[in-house]
Amino acid sequence: MEQGRVMHIPQRQQPVNVLTHWIFDSVNTLSGSIEDRNLVLNDVSGSGNYIKMITTQDVLEQPDKVLLGWMAGRRDEAGLTFQNDRCNKGSGSYFQTVENAPINFDRLEHGYTIEAIVQLPEPFHEDKHSWMGVLTRQGRGVDIGNSGENELLATLSVSNCKEYQWICHPTNRLSSVTSWSRYLNPGQWHHIAIVNDREQTLMYVNGICDYSSPSKSIVGVSGVEGKGWNIGASEWGGQLDQLFSGTIREIRIANEPLDRADWLQNISPEQVLQGTNEHVSLLQQETNYNFAFIPDAQKLVYLNPEMFEAQVDWIVNNELNSKIAMTAYVGDIVDHSDALEEWERSSSAISAMDQSRTPYLMTAGNHDYNEEDTYLNYFGPERFLSKDYYKGSSPSRYSSFGIVQAGSYHYLWLMVDMQHLIKDLEWCKIVLEEHSDMPTILVSHDILYTTGDSHNLISHESENGKIIWDELVAPYNQVFMTANGHYNGNFHQIRQNNSGHEVIQLLINYQDSYRGGNGWMRLAQFNENDNHICFHTYSPWVDMLGQSEALTYPDYRYLTGKYDSFTISFDFKKRFSFVNNSLRLEKE
Repeated sequence: MEQGRVMHIPQRQQPVNVLTHWIFDSVNTLSGSIEDRNLVLNDVSGSGNYIKMITTQDVLEQPDKVLLGWMAGRRDEAGLTFQNDRCNKGSGSYFQTVENAPINFDRLEHGYTIEAIVQLPEPFHEDKHSWMGVLTRQGRGVDIGNSGENELLATLSVSNCKEYQWICHPTNRLSSVTSWSRYLNPGQWHHIAIVNDREQTLMYVNGICDYSSPSKSIVGVSGVEGKGWNIGASEWGGQLDQLFSGTIREIRIANEPLDRADWLQNISPEQVLQGTNEHVSLLQQETNYNFAFIPDAQKLVYLNPEMFEAQVDWIVNNELNSKIAMTAYVGDIVDHSDALEEWERSSSAISAMDQSRTPYLMTAGNHDYNEEDTYLNYFGPERFLSKDYYKGSSPSRYSSFGIVQAGSYHYLWLMVDMQHLIKDLEWCKIVLEEHSDMPTILVSHDILYTTGDSHNLISHESENGKIIWDELVAPYNQVFMTANGHYNGNFHQIRQNNSGHEVIQLLINYQDSYRGGNGWMRLAQFNENDNHICFHTYSPWVDMLGQSEALTYPDYRYLTGKYDSFTISFDFKKRFSFVNNSLRLEKE
């Protein structure tokens, strides 16, 4: 079957506790029409939860402005297309449940499964499509005495980053809980299933669960008397907010956590990742050694901390047998800089490296800054002063450098802070000038990004990246590699410095992939004997998962895409000819 394509499956008997089922097809018209702006659609579950078309007054005054249309094409590709991006925010056409519809009064306290089959608009414009609502329960948290004066009672909406978000106020809590999906491609069909079993809420997109709810014991969805549900519109502060653009094919709500076999489940996952679960040697020769890069950890720390802990624990436990000489965190160690629990989670996990004296260095990312400089409180110079490889920090205290011995060389690691780049620039130059005979890897959160699709990526320097290249890389021959995160995706390239020598540049970031990165990290295996560097992308989390259950897509121990697993020829003696022989270690 073509990836991401809606597949026609004959209708089967509805599960017993389906409360409502809307199929957006003209054959399900109960009365009215789109043209007359009075369309009412049937509830095919037979429960009487009809939905009526609503059009805002400003659009009603423009009789030729029709914003809804039946999807043209095959019968099994039924759907209703919304074009509310042709209007201003809060204007357009959408649907509401009719007054006294049974679903308006149900609090879903026996558990629930909410399913939607949706296609996002292509192209996706952040200014027009951010936070548009697919399905929203009317009312605010404050209306039921909960926190959040303007916060919605419940909504399935689309973030500015093309993520699906389910946020709701359970009946047994005074605040909301949230579930997220990964970043998703527009123009493709997505089957979303939100499943609550009175303990936790899980969101699945095309059969794959990205994030679990950070809270436990979550019961029902709160409601306000006299309020119903919106389909294709969100609210904020009790007023219409962002209306949906794209196509909706079906929405179904059940008053129980349905098994997968009972889901609509008519869209297969689009396999955008290549990988394997076969064993891959992470140390091919005894004389080889590894450097590890931990990509943006923000989503893992926020929503799946066990995956981040698995990364750290694996490095600690395999430092010796995999010869991991240094680990670099490329930034965004938290998702929310004002969330103390995220700082505590990341710090607690990384403390295992402190206790085992495993070498590591860090740089901050854009998510790590705040007015209180919380990053420095947790990961400032004081944390590293007792480590013999740590050699100092910049005036801002955010940039730092360290030196480790690996194989035949002493390697300098220069961690350049993105926010304090200009302030720390002269300090960085002094570090490089004083260590001109040491092979150097420069890590900063913001250097390189790409455009285009996975088959034809085009690299670009960011504003910071250009400064770093012009001032800290190209003039200093000892810098042979840079690494950054920040931007979605993965990429590598080789550039020529001012001396005509090669510099390897890496973009490493899996936060937009499944489950915020699924525990994948990058290992660079240096092979001096055969003159190459072999790069692997490996997930200790998936490896651990595979010990207790069968692994299926996207749970790959190793990613094998061309920007995930690759080998670069590298003549160590020639490239490192600047090394002072008195400092070079003789091979045994």
